[in-house]
Amino acid sequence: MISVQNHLPPLSGNKWLLFLSAVLILAACSPKVRPVSTPAKPTEKPGNIAKEKPADKPAVAKPAVIAMILPLGLDHVRPGTYTSAGLTRANLSVEYYQGFKLALDSLAAEGASFKLELYDSKDDAAAAHSLAYNPQVRTSDLIVGPVFPDGIKEFTSTMGNRVPILSPLSPASPATIKNEKLITAIPPLEYHAWGAAQYINDKIKPKKIFMLRSGFSQENDYVVNFKKATDSLSNKKVKVVSVIITRGQLSGLIPQLSKTEDNVFVIPATDQAFLGVTLRSLDTLNKNYPVVLFGHPSWEKFNFLKADVLQRLKTHITSADKVNYKQEATITFLRNYRKAYHVEATDYAIKGFDEGLYFGKQLLANDKTMVQLDKANFTGIHNSFRFVKKGNLGWVNTHVNILMYTNFELKQVE
Repeated sequence: MISVQNHLPPLSGNKWLLFLSAVLILAACSPKVRPVSTPAKPTEKPGNIAKEKPADKPAVAKPAVIAMILPLGLDHVRPGTYTSAGLTRANLSVEYYQGFKLALDSLAAEGASFKLELYDSKDDAAAAHSLAYNPQVRTSDLIVGPVFPDGIKEFTSTMGNRVPILSPLSPASPATIKNEKLITAIPPLEYHAWGAAQYINDKIKPKKIFMLRSGFSQENDYVVNFKKATDSLSNKKVKVVSVIITRGQLSGLIPQLSKTEDNVFVIPATDQAFLGVTLRSLDTLNKNYPVVLFGHPSWEKFNFLKADVLQRLKTHITSADKVNYKQEATITFLRNYRKAYHVEATDYAIKGFDEGLYFGKQLLANDKTMVQLDKANFTGIHNSFRFVKKGNLGWVNTHVNILMYTNFELKQVE
């Protein structure tokens, strides 16, 4: 059974707000009830009156309580009071909530029992601080949210280490939060760097790797972790040559390149101007010196990158969001989501479903303390969960997919 508590005001205004209102009200009024069969009483012979024993009452499992804290911003429900950014946050909140609840519904249909309580963080640090003192939140078995880094940092600093806290959508490093009960579901950037380094070490086995940098400081996190991973995986036998490239000038690297073997390049940059010039230079270089390129995970969302160039450069990227729309599990989920909510599922809905299914199962397994996540690997629709314990930083999902441009689209190679 699922019990959903909202305590939210009725909404009014435009079509989207009516949709949000309907979602929350319907969710609050949709308990899942399991039918219970009653055994037939045995027929007794006349004159043979047996003493009736008091019937044993079936044990009722205490529902697992999940507190979900999302930036719905319901204090802006009047027409015209939502900003564009606020509406985006509210949309992703509803989408994530619907996916998560659909997962719990599927477990409830098999006899599980959950109590899902929904709270509005308003994407406000003060509101997150206040919710951390809420008795119902503090006594939950699992807290999901807040969503954004500032909110979860404020919330966990107040909450302490009382209850497992799931950071559901942010790839922010747990080192910025420092809470041993934190669970980071979306792999931070450092694990993308490690994933790329491991694939290069295991599959390509080069003697050198060329790191092409723009010089911007935001690349440092990726660069440092990539080099650390390469040194560890190769026992420092593979050299990482890190150079800052200006105006696409790659001629200084030519004496170190091979004409017969793949030359592995890594570009941690996200700057559009730098990427445009540098990728064109690599494409020219590729005519005489075979190139295999590894890029930043953000490249998957960049429309300005040219697919034909990326394909010629055998470009790989890491991703935590690859959905195979042809697999049976995805097709089933999309059909069920459409039937339940009469809209198409988004990426946030898919993530909500994966996380709801995984953590719902953990709660059912009586692991309410979430201390054995490393023994419960999981392959979801959008990504897999491979958690490792990072001391006082909590649990971190380390799994990323390796994608490669093939036939002008990204396809998973690992």
